[in-house]
Amino acid sequence: MAVKKNKKTPRTISMKASIIYFVISLVINSLGNVLTLVTSAKVFPSFLGSAYWTAAETNFGIAFHWNLFWAFLILGIVITVLNAILVGRWDWGRALGNVIFMVPFSWLIQTFYTLFTTTIKLPEAHSIGLIILYVLINFFGVSLIAIAISIYQRVNLVLHPADDLMQILRFKYFKGAAGKAMWASYIPPTIMGVIAFAITHQFTYYGIGTIFAFLFQGNITGLADKRVFPSLKHQAVDIDPELEESIVSTDIDDDIAKKEQEK
Repeated sequence: MAVKKNKKTPRTISMKASIIYFVISLVINSLGNVLTLVTSAKVFPSFLGSAYWTAAETNFGIAFHWNLFWAFLILGIVITVLNAILVGRWDWGRALGNVIFMVPFSWLIQTFYTLFTTTIKLPEAHSIGLIILYVLINFFGVSLIAIAISIYQRVNLVLHPADDLMQILRFKYFKGAAGKAMWASYIPPTIMGVIAFAITHQFTYYGIGTIFAFLFQGNITGLADKRVFPSLKHQAVDIDPELEESIVSTDIDDDIAKKEQEK
């Protein structure tokens, strides 16, 4: 019996437009991550936490005495291998794209972090009002991450390994459902967190921001697909052939409905 090969949906935007969308998403993602970090550092005791993957990778690095660079790099490579297994083949372009993503992303993270710690110095939260404000900013940071994921997953030039994992799960296993795919993509970092806790007997960088990300980040990404740059469709998605017709048809139906409204 012949095995059906996965197909890619077509690209419908130019390379110039793809790069512009990608740069915008990188800036938004980096800013969102830094907002979760700087707000967490200003609330005592620290209960805000960071995004789920960031918390898990940081704890895993602490458990094995790796600095952040090696923790993120090694675990990124592991997830890249997992992605290849899920897709069913090794794609050098995809793997290289995962690595390429990390370079400007890391630089932007450092740039925004320096901005918020040296130029825009946030005061420490010693009042209920300021604590509530930082909680809201932390949640806003998580929402920015989700929106950025929506944008650069639709552009699909290069992806962070974790977001590539979510993309693969979303379109190959969950029929385009962003929320379900996001929760499934949290299985690897959950395993990392459990292993780290077994070694260190402590949870660091976990908090209500992490819980918020765990519960809502995937659904915010799905909402952003429809509300943030709604004309931007998913480009060159590696998809099950049996699902391709329904997803492409949905895009066509959306376009027809939009044109009818414009008349």
